[in-house]
Amino acid sequence: MVSDAFEVEGGHPLSGTIIPQGAKNEALQILCATLLTKDPVTITNIPDILDVRRLIELLVGLGVKTEKTAKGAYVFQADDLDLEYLNSPEFRKTARRIRGSVMLIGPLLARLGEAFLPQPGGDKIGRRRLDTHFLGLRKLGGEFHYDSDKNQYSIHCDQLKGTYLLMDEISVTGSANVIMAAVLAEGTTTIYNAACEPYVQQLCRMLNQMGANIKGIGSNLLTIEGVESLSGTEHRILPDMIEIGSFIGMAAMTQSEITIQDAQPDELGNIPAIFRRLGLDVQVRGNDLYIPAQDHYEIQTFIDGSILTIYDAPWPGFTPDLMSIVLVMATQARGSVLIHQKMFESRLFFVDKLIDMGAQIILCDPHRATVIGLDRKYPLRGINMTSPDIRAGVALLIAALSAKGKSVINNINQIDRGYQAIDERLRSLGAHIRRV
Repeated sequence: MVSDAFEVEGGHPLSGTIIPQGAKNEALQILCATLLTKDPVTITNIPDILDVRRLIELLVGLGVKTEKTAKGAYVFQADDLDLEYLNSPEFRKTARRIRGSVMLIGPLLARLGEAFLPQPGGDKIGRRRLDTHFLGLRKLGGEFHYDSDKNQYSIHCDQLKGTYLLMDEISVTGSANVIMAAVLAEGTTTIYNAACEPYVQQLCRMLNQMGANIKGIGSNLLTIEGVESLSGTEHRILPDMIEIGSFIGMAAMTQSEITIQDAQPDELGNIPAIFRRLGLDVQVRGNDLYIPAQDHYEIQTFIDGSILTIYDAPWPGFTPDLMSIVLVMATQARGSVLIHQKMFESRLFFVDKLIDMGAQIILCDPHRATVIGLDRKYPLRGINMTSPDIRAGVALLIAALSAKGKSVINNINQIDRGYQAIDERLRSLGAHIRRV
């Protein structure tokens, strides 16, 4: 029987070394890209998490030959695909449970000329429209239809044609979908206002290794010369920067000395700098990050002495997936900060649980929260709570690890969607956590 709650006894300092899992968001893109070739594609450092397992289940249903060769390592070969599976109840049920399933459309349209998709699931963090995906694919020549009765999308095209694309929003998954379609389109595709997150950069590098011709990687202007076919390759997924940021926040909250091994700091953008602005000592040691135990950490102010504001933005701005972590961390800092969650309107609603735990937070509106740091004078207290989404769930887990007394976190299926065996790995650092 699947456990559905974590029981956490807080107040215990942690210590030791932890290795971050492979990046969830990169894995979902890379797995979809295996559909673009008939040849074998070897992927390593794949995280063993619920969303990834569900996407692999969809690939297997489509006829992709899948072989697990080692922990986190798979070989995929999409040489005999079955489009009829897209119309099956099994496909609709699984595809609706993960948002990453939307990235099957681009590769299937490019390779086979048609694709179907039910309304995908994912975190309930506000409106997450799919227009960017379909507007891009339509510009490449895809004919799009939405069946409101079945709540299902379909798109088809005999031959995609290269074109100029101005993305209507900087969408990571939308950019990935259009890129995967454009590599097999006829002619030149120019994508402006493309997302340039490390996940998208990794996808582009992998596609180039397979024979694609993508220029401008790392920028928001991509030029893609279409090719007739792609070959197989080998690709290693980056460590998950969201998990790395979560471990940094956890070290701060629990006054712990932690080394994050193989964190690849060069790929983390401004993440370490933002945590330093909150007063945390984050040291780069080769390819690792070292966070010493700190009794206190003080939030910086702006140069004129005004209260610091931390806000999310498309890369290279601060990732929205770590806003809940910095918010929790600020509750025990010295000083105040305004957290401005610009990109999603429902991601701050978990703060009511933190307020119940004793945090001093003013929820100004769905996008902004002011946190008054308690400087550890009043530790958070353990309570019963429910995880609303992946990132808020881990933020609450971090709060529980630092709190006085016992906490129970329900609906941990949300956490398992994005964090691999998180309870086992935290126990190795000394955390008092168990599934109940």
